[in-house]
Amino acid sequence: MAAKGLGNTYPNPMVGAVVVYHGKIIGEGWHQKAGEAHAEVHAIRAVKDKTKLKDATLVVSLEPCSHYGKTPPCSKLIVESGIRHVVIGMKDPFEAVQGSGIQFLKDAGVHVEMGVLESECRMTNKRFLSAIEKQRPYIVLKWAKSEDGFMAPEDQKKGQPHWITDKPARQLVHKWRAEEQAILVGINTVQTDNPQLNVRLWSGNSPIRLIIDPSCKIKSGAAILKTSDPVYIYNNVKEEVYDNIHYVLVDFDQNPLQQILKHMIEIGVQSVLVEGGGITIKHFIDENLWDEARVLEGAKKLKKGKRAPQLTDPQKITEKFSCGVDKIEIFKNS
Repeated sequence: MAAKGLGNTYPNPMVGAVVVYHGKIIGEGWHQKAGEAHAEVHAIRAVKDKTKLKDATLVVSLEPCSHYGKTPPCSKLIVESGIRHVVIGMKDPFEAVQGSGIQFLKDAGVHVEMGVLESECRMTNKRFLSAIEKQRPYIVLKWAKSEDGFMAPEDQKKGQPHWITDKPARQLVHKWRAEEQAILVGINTVQTDNPQLNVRLWSGNSPIRLIIDPSCKIKSGAAILKTSDPVYIYNNVKEEVYDNIHYVLVDFDQNPLQQILKHMIEIGVQSVLVEGGGITIKHFIDENLWDEARVLEGAKKLKKGKRAPQLTDPQKITEKFSCGVDKIEIFKNS
């Protein structure tokens, strides 16, 4: 249930809830969008016969909130509903909660069980937890390579992307874009491919665009700038804002990736899809700043060109599957 909110709940976590009465689910819900009702609210509202709540169990993937934010506290609603048994997957590490929701329920006489399927609940909210516990976004590296290990041909024309994969795989990438909060590329990718970096082949929100451009080489006509959404350009020249274009000053002589990730947290970014190019991705790999790597292998050979990045520990592969004629490998950084 929680996973249904993927891509729509930022900066909030994904939460799912079900109400169980004598072994049957009589209400269910999930947090659908930041600022709107939480999972517990949807689940309790979905119960048609409210008299059953006093003998029902609420199962929720994350500790119910206990503070007033954009919505009232869920722990208060649970108590008022008459539910007296709550099963919680994991404690909420967010500073405004951190066990206070659990304590509120216990103080009201509710029987609380904790830590049920906790590792699965943590995995569902890996982006939210990375931002809180690591103080950096969840980082997903993505690149496509030919069957013989090249990202692009040597003679690629600037401003025209060279497709390694077929349309089904490209559609999958747009699905991935809709799931992450931001997308990042280096200036070489902008100049070579002139990408839009939005969601066109899937239904969902387009990610916040981030560009690493030390010398501010980006041209005003670049496709990535043709949006009303905010765009952040990390550079070594200026700190300025023009409408929706934010120039963010970075000292590229002092751990630039750490500065960039710190800025992402400051603007509320919990996850980022690093799409290129090869040099940018290599910097993340070299500094071990990644959580997942998604590698698409096209069914064609280039024979020569720009070499694709390589992970230093290929044993971290966790998933392999085909997408049309293309192959996909998913790596996790332990």
